[in-house]
Amino acid sequence: MNAPMKLHLWRRYRFCASHRLHSAHLGEEENRRVYGKCNNPLGHGHNYVVEIAVSGPVNQATGMIANLSELDAFVEREVIEPFDHTYLNEEIAEFRACVPTAENICIEIFNRLRRFPQATLERVRVEETGLNSFEYAGETAGGNHGHQK
Repeated sequence: MNAPMKLHLWRRYRFCASHRLHSAHLGEEENRRVYGKCNNPLGHGHNYVVEIAVSGPVNQATGMIANLSELDAFVEREVIEPFDHTYLNEEIAEFRACVPTAENICIEIFNRLRRFPQATLERVRVEETGLNSFEYAGETAGGNHGHQK
């Protein structure tokens, strides 16, 4: 008997947010050296693009991996509503003690979306600028990935 076909679905979302890259573990001078202009005390903003990939078998009745309207509603509730037009350092609890770099934003989004019930979350990609993007596919065996909670 053949195993059910597994496909990947990629979906793209957008949100705008501001942040300041500043670590409590570094002194003022070291923060300025490490983060440069991104350490501006007033913060700065980005128009983030988030791509997610989910996988699963094609449902014989619907012909889909997951219902797109349900996926969109889940992402809206878990990521877009809480993140859009916020100052991440203060308005997202996870970033009060963790520097909201694009890497850590990517990990946090993955953690929020892994509970989607209809398909398996495979990876999250966050584009911060046209030059910077980061991708996270969850923890790997023996690895310690992600920010500290």
